[in-house]
Amino acid sequence: MCQALGASSAPINIALGGLVGSQLLGEDKSLATAPVTSYNVGVAIGALIANFIMKRIGRKLGFMLGSVIGVLGLVITGLTISIAHFWLFTAALAINGIASGFVQQYRFAAADRGTAEYKPKAISTIMIGGVAAAIIGPQIVIFASGMEAPFSSAFYMATALFILSFFALMLLNPSNLGNKQDSDAPYTGRATSSIVMQPRFLIAAFCGTSAYGLMSFVMTGAPLAMVQHGHSVEHSTLGIQWHVMAMFAPSFITGHLIARFGKETIVAIGLLILMACGVVALSGLDLMHFWGSLILLGLGWNFGFIGATAMLTDTYEPQEKNKAQGANDFIIFGSVAFASLMSGHTLNAYGWDFLNWIIFPVSGMALVSLLWLKLREARQAKLA
Repeated sequence: MCQALGASSAPINIALGGLVGSQLLGEDKSLATAPVTSYNVGVAIGALIANFIMKRIGRKLGFMLGSVIGVLGLVITGLTISIAHFWLFTAALAINGIASGFVQQYRFAAADRGTAEYKPKAISTIMIGGVAAAIIGPQIVIFASGMEAPFSSAFYMATALFILSFFALMLLNPSNLGNKQDSDAPYTGRATSSIVMQPRFLIAAFCGTSAYGLMSFVMTGAPLAMVQHGHSVEHSTLGIQWHVMAMFAPSFITGHLIARFGKETIVAIGLLILMACGVVALSGLDLMHFWGSLILLGLGWNFGFIGATAMLTDTYEPQEKNKAQGANDFIIFGSVAFASLMSGHTLNAYGWDFLNWIIFPVSGMALVSLLWLKLREARQAKLA
């Protein structure tokens, strides 16, 4: 439930970030997606902050603090829209991103409490909350569109998401999420650099970054591209809704598919689906081309990101989880922030088609890295 509520704020920030940014700028729209970039920078920073705090006060209090940050950030965002200040709006979305960095830890909280065999299913089960988020977030935007100040109203309304999360977490036994005693156990694990430099960690992070970065790169530009090519704001918001639904709906089966076919196989399938997204996007500019590509984009992200997260859980011991998880999310969301910034610049300078061509070389490199890892681990197993 908390994953559903917290994740519902993401499509609001993403769907409106570029549109509001574009309205607040002058003729040069190249920085229109800077607010979305700021949001993703906040997610990267929030991942580090969340892991640092949760190591000391536990998951429950840490998640509650993240909810408080979410409420404050959304209120501040609404105020910056009211005064029509682009850079303050951009900074406010960074606060919202920090709150989302805490939300990203729900998947790890579930995995930490599962056996090695159950971890992929635990991750995908938590991600099912995104199905509700795919409906709640965009519907808040659409409902607010009939109000006098539609954009600021959407952010004010979204505060209810984190308020509900806060009170839901109050009902939870701390032992279900890890507690301070767990976090304060003597640390005997490896240094962060030793964990990060493992080939499996690097490939998992690279594949997760590729899946999430490409998703952010295309999704951030999509609402702007749709409006530029004659589609309405409501149609662009519904496109994001279908996209977010496709991101999370497969989570009902992703964990079972990983258990049956293997983590690397599911990641590879996700990357191939991302390539299919590019093919559809390059086939035309009708509404169905935009929506179809966004649906494939979400599906490819689901397989690629959840599979890569499951790969990551193989690379650290319980005592090392905070460092490993924080480093992974910082790498991923730092790259996602760069991708979202370049999305607006690329769309403004080169157009929607060129933006989608980027999918192919990035996905190709990730597929090659997966193949290299499989061959390397097969050789090592044979030698052992």
